[in-house]
Amino acid sequence: MIDVIPLGLAPSYVPFRTALAEQRRLHAERVADRAGDTMLLLEHTAVYTAGAQTRRSELPEPPAVVERVDRGGRITWHGPGQLIGYPIVRLPQPLDVVAHVRRLEQGLIAALRTASITGYTVAGRSGVWVRDPGGSESKIAAIGVRVERNVTRHGFALNCSNELSPFDRIVPCGITDRGVTSISTVLGRTVTPAQLLDVIATTVSEALLTAGAGTGHDSTPPPRSGSLAGGAR
Repeated sequence: MIDVIPLGLAPSYVPFRTALAEQRRLHAERVADRAGDTMLLLEHTAVYTAGAQTRRSELPEPPAVVERVDRGGRITWHGPGQLIGYPIVRLPQPLDVVAHVRRLEQGLIAALRTASITGYTVAGRSGVWVRDPGGSESKIAAIGVRVERNVTRHGFALNCSNELSPFDRIVPCGITDRGVTSISTVLGRTVTPAQLLDVIATTVSEALLTAGAGTGHDSTPPPRSGSLAGGAR
């Protein structure tokens, strides 16, 4: 069972460092077996987060706020209208971090299906993709994780009703040949994180509780404990 904790949704946006501190606290509790698996769901105040593979040349110009983080992937943006999920879960043995990413993707795809959106994965790239109204392939959810002592941190970001213009200042996840979209853009109506909270809590939890290696779309060797996986969350 995964304990889902809504940490803060509009208008009570959560600063990135506040959520990071809570992740670290819960991670330490889970590693020590003083707590079970949990998942934080929230909306952030506006911030760019730069993963381990981010190049200096990819950072946005000041006064943009950028936080360096210890997850996989490169730079992305978080902010109001985007549903963030931070699962703090112990992974099954043998350790397979890529399978964890695949399960997150399948949970997000299942949630999109409830909104009549067909999400899918792309070989060699993490996250969830859709066809936007113009027919172009665009990323709707980003994923980036870190695993230490068999317990995960970081997670996913699902674009719901957020503005897309902040992504224009960066190359999201280091991907130059694809765009970014949101649920509201695809459907042509506003869908907020609060409206999707219960669905995401259910579909992602169910996916994470699924035994086995998931439905991987590539043959990338799984990273070792303490390593990174995913694009940019």
